[in-house]
Amino acid sequence: MKHLVGKVITKKFPFMEDEVEVRKLSVKEVFEVQKLVQKSAKAKGEEAQLGLLRDVIKLAVIGAEQLSDEEFNGFPIADLSSITEDILEFSGIGGTPAGNSPPKT
Repeated sequence: MKHLVGKVITKKFPFMEDEVEVRKLSVKEVFEVQKLVQKSAKAKGEEAQLGLLRDVIKLAVIGAEQLSDEEFNGFPIADLSSITEDILEFSGIGGTPAGNSPPKT
């Protein structure tokens, strides 16, 4: 199993009638996303929700870390929400950005 440490798993998802490549989040990154969700839930503003979408996308979508906040603001909110849900589900978190912890198994 040791040879798999650091291995990056990716999958392509549709985004704005094109596709983007998404990295499966590591355990550390999943915990980071959960903290971001909790922080966003406390803020409860639209800007906080948009910030959450941006943070999750920058963390997982290959090449998105280079986008500015202004560039993110140019994307349709429905598409940002949809790709964020895809990222969370692909990484085993499930639910929506405003969701809770991963389901217990």
